[in-house]
Amino acid sequence: MTTSTNNGNKGNKGTALITGASSGIGAVYADRLARRGYDLILVARDHRKLSAVAADLAAKTGRKIDIIAADLGVAADLKTVEQRLRGDAGISMLVNNAGLGATKTLIDSGVEELDALISINVQALTRLTHAAAPALVARGHGSIINIASMVALSPEILNGVYAASKSYVMVLTQSLHHELKDKGIQVQAVLPGAIGTPFWDRAGVPVSHLPESIVMTADDLVDAALAGFDQGELVTIPSLPDVAQWEKFNDARLAMGPNLSLTKPAARYGVKA
Repeated sequence: MTTSTNNGNKGNKGTALITGASSGIGAVYADRLARRGYDLILVARDHRKLSAVAADLAAKTGRKIDIIAADLGVAADLKTVEQRLRGDAGISMLVNNAGLGATKTLIDSGVEELDALISINVQALTRLTHAAAPALVARGHGSIINIASMVALSPEILNGVYAASKSYVMVLTQSLHHELKDKGIQVQAVLPGAIGTPFWDRAGVPVSHLPESIVMTADDLVDAALAGFDQGELVTIPSLPDVAQWEKFNDARLAMGPNLSLTKPAARYGVKA
């Protein structure tokens, strides 16, 4: 772990730990949160890139920036980050941004690729959330931001395992809100569409192959997501022009609740006692 120079503590809001922070969405979150008064712990695999991001942000913002070079798909590295979340009393925010994508269909994908995706998108995110949440509750304040995806609502797009992993992230966040809303903890799921980052290259489809009309910049995405956070949104869909569409969708889901577990099958199935 390397710590940058601390050039001041003005407006300190605690420390935000951000995964996948060496580029793309994570690096923009690092910039924005540092400018908001957070110190940072930046997590990613590439020590060189992390060091460069940390040095640049420290020089620009005067915040204290630590880095943890860790591959969240490696058990020992993941445990290192978990221990930091449990043991560092200054941490007030967790941004679960690290993730893997996939564009090939399930049957055209290697099972090892899918295992790796689930390991990062589901297992690592769950373990880090489990490490952070009790510590935040004990302090009576804090926040967890989980980066999901619009495919959580549109599973027909891209790889089904990827979509399922992001649906998991959204549903976990909704459940966390129910669990933690009265304990001083704010949670948010962010559902980006296509974002112009290296994510697409790693997923197998360069962003240049996508229609320009559907690609948002990482800067705009994070600015919109933080605006949603400030407004107290549980689920933020930065591209959605009419929030009433989401509200109608969610209201319909909630309205089904009382009828999802009953003593008898629905009459349409024709099952007789």
